[in-house]
Amino acid sequence: MTSAEGLSPKILVFSTHNISDPGIDLAGSSHLHYSPTVMVISLPCTSGIRPDWIVYAIEKGFDGVFIASDGEECAYLPDCAEHSAKIMSDAQVMLQERGHEPRRVKMAAVCSVCAEPFVNYMAEFSKALIELGPSGGASAKERAA
Repeated sequence: MTSAEGLSPKILVFSTHNISDPGIDLAGSSHLHYSPTVMVISLPCTSGIRPDWIVYAIEKGFDGVFIASDGEECAYLPDCAEHSAKIMSDAQVMLQERGHEPRRVKMAAVCSVCAEPFVNYMAEFSKALIELGPSGGASAKERAA
């Protein structure tokens, strides 16, 4: 999975309907480039993500999971940022316990006008994941075959 091979890491993005989805959509409608191996799942609130979903994604072949957090703008919970930070921390512990690199999960606030920052996050995260190598999940094994 090196850039010399021309392969891009598979990244699962957890995004939120009201806050980060519009920013990610703006990246697409503005024709800003990010890898087609980025898959976005939209949820109402970042605090609804379960740490085991993150571990499951890594074990099923995603090389990384990016949480496009609501930050302080969440319409559902006044302490969403604190809940989200705990989810991130718990996921990193679970990944490490299962023999995965905890740096395979990253979180950053992405707002409704954050198209360029989102694209930059994907480029930086992809580069970090390339350095880590394939996750060892199902699709990574298929790519190696």
